[in-house]
Amino acid sequence: MAKTLADLRPVYVVGVGWHPYQALSSASYVRLGLAAARQALADAGVAWRDVETSYVGTAKIGMACGRPMLSHLGENQSSIVHIENASASGSAAFRHACIEVASGMSDVGMVVGVDKPFRVDMASTQTGVEELAADEILPFTHFALLTNAYMTQFGASIEDIARVAVKNHGNGAKNPNAQRQKARTLQDVLGGRPVSGQLTALQCCPVGEGAAAVVIASEDGIRRLGLDGSRAVRVAASAAISEIAYPPGVGFDAELTRRVSEMALTQAGIRPGELDVVELHDAFTVEELHYVEAMGICGPGQAVRLLEEGALDIGGQVAVNPSGGLIAMGHPIGPTGVGQIGEITMQLRGEAGARQQPGAKRGLAHMVGLGAVAYAHVLRRD
Repeated sequence: MAKTLADLRPVYVVGVGWHPYQALSSASYVRLGLAAARQALADAGVAWRDVETSYVGTAKIGMACGRPMLSHLGENQSSIVHIENASASGSAAFRHACIEVASGMSDVGMVVGVDKPFRVDMASTQTGVEELAADEILPFTHFALLTNAYMTQFGASIEDIARVAVKNHGNGAKNPNAQRQKARTLQDVLGGRPVSGQLTALQCCPVGEGAAAVVIASEDGIRRLGLDGSRAVRVAASAAISEIAYPPGVGFDAELTRRVSEMALTQAGIRPGELDVVELHDAFTVEELHYVEAMGICGPGQAVRLLEEGALDIGGQVAVNPSGGLIAMGHPIGPTGVGQIGEITMQLRGEAGARQQPGAKRGLAHMVGLGAVAYAHVLRRD
């Protein structure tokens, strides 16, 4: 039977860092990535020379971007692995770094997610197979249709769904690393620029630039380097899956989320109701509702009620996207999944400041990559 991360030696997040997410600027990706990497190393108390493996998650920069970036930290002959997996690029990089440390091949690793919004052609445009609806069914159109379907199926209103954005913009206003740092009212969200159907711009994530980094270590690495173990957060589970052909009427993003979340929670030995913090892929407002339900936090159609009651707020039953989520924190692609791990680490350390979920001990990070792959990680600090 295949092993999981829970079957291997423990892995801990010991350092986190960011370059704030922002709109396209003249800053080089090197500057963005170095800011996050240096902050993560300083937070961990780890010297660059002690890092034994590095993973770089990026979707839009191009080949082998890690060496020109990380070489500014000084000499280090350890391996660098570059990973592209659409929106889940950073999540995939984090998973494989954890596997390497858990296996005993390395004691200390660093994961850097970095991106800038350069134009990148999708591989699907070069398959030689014509997509008849590619010009009509764009991502925002797809999610506008899902929004209408959710409202029809569960009797929800667009106001119900827009409250996701109100919550997450409010959380982003408390996050100095967020691209959007302004609280919004329901009227602001609904009165914003129309995008598709009933979706407005403030219900959709901005795709900008930025960087996030984490340093991970084994118990041997923590002891050998004399790190502060009291701030180390255990990576209790890592799960990854890809899509299959689903029956008609099954939403592939929600089904991927259901399966990968169940896998991760089972590995970690906890139930959905035991989660204190969740950072999930809310590129559009309706996604948060779908995914909260798919994770088993509530039943189908019940997320709207939890949202209205404040159960998904900071201080509620489970803080969903306390960072601001993709909607307010931003979605620069490569950094997104890594930044989620950083946010949950801050929450479980009790260091999230105005965003702090009281008594947080368990958190789940979730990303979907272009509808084809999904990742979930569980962090805990009991």
